[in-house]
Amino acid sequence: MYQNNNPNLDYRMRSKYLLIFIILFSITVNSQILEPIIESKKDFRAADSLLKEPSFSVHRDNYFLTGIPINKHVTSDNADVKYQVSFKLRLNSEPLWGGFFPYLMYTQKAFWDIYASSKPFEEINFNPGVAIVRPFYLKGGRLTYGAISLEHESNGRDSIYSRTWNMLAFSLKSQISPRWIVGLRGWFPLVDKDDNPGLTKYVGYGEASATYQIQPGRWSADILFRKGSGLINYGSLQTQLNWRPYKNENYYLTLQWFVGYTESLIYYQEHRSMIRLGFTIKPENMGIF
Repeated sequence: MYQNNNPNLDYRMRSKYLLIFIILFSITVNSQILEPIIESKKDFRAADSLLKEPSFSVHRDNYFLTGIPINKHVTSDNADVKYQVSFKLRLNSEPLWGGFFPYLMYTQKAFWDIYASSKPFEEINFNPGVAIVRPFYLKGGRLTYGAISLEHESNGRDSIYSRTWNMLAFSLKSQISPRWIVGLRGWFPLVDKDDNPGLTKYVGYGEASATYQIQPGRWSADILFRKGSGLINYGSLQTQLNWRPYKNENYYLTLQWFVGYTESLIYYQEHRSMIRLGFTIKPENMGIF
């Protein structure tokens, strides 16, 4: 069983948590400093960006993709289907104290060995959570969401196959131009180190995302970068190219490439490079994070 008896390591981990907290706190303070320059009319429109959505709506991308590894020989055992179902529920039509809107969220990601003889599911990851979201405008009329969330992620298994962790996350997401949306998230990972030794260094402490409208309403590109612990080790990169065949329908043909660690929890220590193609349903508007 894994045990950490190194006090210097514990000190460094606590220092890292403190540094992340200071950075995120500074971001929050800076956004509050900007509030006096935000007109009340714009505050209202910022809240409307959430209220114009149905209370029950798409959270993260919902997709059904199939693909193959590009860093090893392709077989029926390593080609797969990856799909994700993700939704959120806004709990109130009026903001709470401070202009925050409360949400419940749920995301489920599955890996299906559909090309294997018995077609088993390799892994299913469950990610429920709660969040409060504050919409506001930065200087220049840039719609921005600040969010605080408490989330759980696990694979629903026990014994040596159990993978589970929790996070307290802080995020900012902003439409900085008509074509660009950028996001930044940082979190405090809470991990059972006995069952999941080293998981923290693979899931890391934050991620950055960006979406670019190549041809608005038709073509878009997404990138998601998650940084693991260490200078260059671990972490992951996921890129997507999306084509919307019909402007009045919210589904896309998607080409996705993932490279790195923790694509699935069960093999979080395994480096993967997968390219997949399929269908995606995206949030109608800018996602909350």
